[in-house]
Amino acid sequence: MAQAFSGRPVTHHEDEERPHRRKVYFWAAVGALGGFLFGYDTGVVSGALLFIKHDFHLGAFEQGLVVSILLLTAMAGALIAGRTADRVGRRPLLIGVAVVFTLGLLAASLAPNYVTLLVARAVLGLGVGGASAIVPVYLSEIAPARIRGALVSANQLLITIGIVVSYVVDLVFAGTENWRAMFAVGIVVSALMLIGLFFVPETPVWLQRNGREDQARRVLCEVVPADRVDGVLRSYRTSGDQGGGKVSWRRLLRSSARPALVIGLALAAFQQFAGINTIIYYAPTIMEDTGLNASNSIVYSVIIGSINVVMTLVAMPLTDKAGRRRLLIISLTGMTISLIPLGLTFTKLHGSGASTIALVCILVYIASFAIGLGPVFWLLNSEIYPPSVRGEAASLATMVNWLSNFIVGQAFLPVAAAIGQGPTFWIFAVIALLALLFVIKFVPETKGRSFEEIDRALQRRL
Repeated sequence: MAQAFSGRPVTHHEDEERPHRRKVYFWAAVGALGGFLFGYDTGVVSGALLFIKHDFHLGAFEQGLVVSILLLTAMAGALIAGRTADRVGRRPLLIGVAVVFTLGLLAASLAPNYVTLLVARAVLGLGVGGASAIVPVYLSEIAPARIRGALVSANQLLITIGIVVSYVVDLVFAGTENWRAMFAVGIVVSALMLIGLFFVPETPVWLQRNGREDQARRVLCEVVPADRVDGVLRSYRTSGDQGGGKVSWRRLLRSSARPALVIGLALAAFQQFAGINTIIYYAPTIMEDTGLNASNSIVYSVIIGSINVVMTLVAMPLTDKAGRRRLLIISLTGMTISLIPLGLTFTKLHGSGASTIALVCILVYIASFAIGLGPVFWLLNSEIYPPSVRGEAASLATMVNWLSNFIVGQAFLPVAAAIGQGPTFWIFAVIALLALLFVIKFVPETKGRSFEEIDRALQRRL
């Protein structure tokens, strides 16, 4: 990567950069709408399903499929997106994602029957998977190094905001049982994203790597002081393998990208197997099991989602100040510690005291996740790979993340029924501890570093 663009720390004054950064902020805001739609489309179904099941007379299996089919097609969307983005560019792929979101939401809001709704959810899964793989890459490749962490973390912030907004929309339309309107609201954002993408450029990294140096120079001239453009382009030429072409996953694992890919795949799995979506999906049920009244599940979801948003906001500037590695260590420590007493509330503790402890533990767990493992995984997954395989590698790690999400979601209730919820949360605690040890041993700091510096640090550790 480069000075001023995802590379070495800049040395000129902040007032020189500020006018150029305004355009970067606009481009990032448009791209990050994909993160909002990711969050909205995964969250909106929780409230909509309360009424869909009556309108379409759905059984338990059919309801579960409405939710899980998005996770399954998101895996496919992530894999398709990475290879496509490396071949045709980040911007065309994002335009395709916005179109997919729009069509999926329109089909869901107009679905005349269960099968059509299922197809619509499958289409939305492709959009969610594509956005989760490519939005962070796009943000990383347009971002100056000094604010790269904050801009890429904006994707995670918009995901959490999208989830909370979906819950609020569910709450607004719950009184009229209008689940179609719940889906239709998302079309407004997907249309804004689609329109906005016609006013943003391709990333200069992709343009330069694909022989379009004049176009890359024009993009850089809009956001970098003129006397720095040549230096940025020179750094792109030395930032890893510039070769194009199709890269198989087996070859990817055998290439110089292997250390980065090991970290990306491991963090992708750890993020889900540490139990985050289990806590989010089943928080009302968890609280009810400890004796606390959880009759209004949507309200509980809004509260927990709001904590997620607030702590993600806290994390955004810290990624470029405290650093990625330090935030991961703090995050995983807090998650591990909070899961241990949470398990105790189901085994040793009872009554109102247990409910209070469980609520505190859940909030500490969510806050710990949101300040580190939540945003930092997506940030690292967008900046540690060689530019020539970045889309492909990021999409592979994203697919592993979605697969892990699906496995944990399907396994939680059966495992909890077999061994109890307390021991199940202790399993999550052990996984979080293993993730902490992995980060301490293998994950280097990437704050303000060029790709060459990141790669040297990776090669030393793995």
